[in-house]
Amino acid sequence: MVRLGRQRASDYRARTRPVWMEKPSFAMQGLKGLVLLLVCVAVIYPFLVVIGTSLSTQQEIAANNGFVLIPMHPTLEAYRTILSGGIVTEALFRSIGITLVGTALSVTLTVMMAYGLSRRIMGGNFFLMTALLTMLFSPGIIPTFLVVKELGLLGTFAALILPTALSAFNLIIIRSFFMNVPSELVEAARLDGAGDIRILWNVMLPLSKAVIAVIGLFYAVGYWNMFFNAMLYVDSDKWPLAMVLRQYVLLGSSIDANTGAEIAAPSQAIQMAVVVISLVPILCVYPFLQKYFTKGVLTGAVKG
Repeated sequence: MVRLGRQRASDYRARTRPVWMEKPSFAMQGLKGLVLLLVCVAVIYPFLVVIGTSLSTQQEIAANNGFVLIPMHPTLEAYRTILSGGIVTEALFRSIGITLVGTALSVTLTVMMAYGLSRRIMGGNFFLMTALLTMLFSPGIIPTFLVVKELGLLGTFAALILPTALSAFNLIIIRSFFMNVPSELVEAARLDGAGDIRILWNVMLPLSKAVIAVIGLFYAVGYWNMFFNAMLYVDSDKWPLAMVLRQYVLLGSSIDANTGAEIAAPSQAIQMAVVVISLVPILCVYPFLQKYFTKGVLTGAVKG
């Protein structure tokens, strides 16, 4: 009798279980695998075409209507051309420097402000609302340009970093994480005589490695792909790689290393080689941070 009652209860739970909790059928699993395969092909195929075109000769590219998936006679001539010219190499090092300095500064400012706003401080709500307003109302191109000019940043690398040094979105993510850290840990640290800086360094930061890795990736990708600020604030001799990439691929021209003037349009292989060079550094960094990505975003956003 007891066994029959248990069986009926199990059948009732099975009938009342939501659809998304049901075990997927073989056909549904196959459909999901097919969709995932199509998504992977859609993502990987263009990248392989870019690499294949960059390794092809101009004659092979012309014979294949501009794009080559598998070059029959691969060559590194396009890479030798752009790296020997100096423009792309210098822009690459400039982008690396801007990304490293900008990411370090942005993460430091965001973490410090998020920790301060997660504590009960005087005027905390005012500063939080000030940061949130930047997500709703953009100052516009002309006012921002005038501010950069009046601060004396025009024509300097600081103009590429300081205007975007703090993101309100990333600030909210880290603040939400800090607010959900058990208050007992903070109180125990204060009883041991730790101040706010010691608490932030020894308590908060070790617990927030995942979320800091995520916002660090957000900032790094933003600085690496920055071209609009470079187009507005600096001359061609200070252009980062993203701006050089735009010049090569979208505008179909390159820059003379001595005069800074535009010269003849580069070949298709050279354009694709510049694309590959601009993608490789981020692709090398991302696998090391990917394991923190989902955990960091959910920890900082859902709990808040």
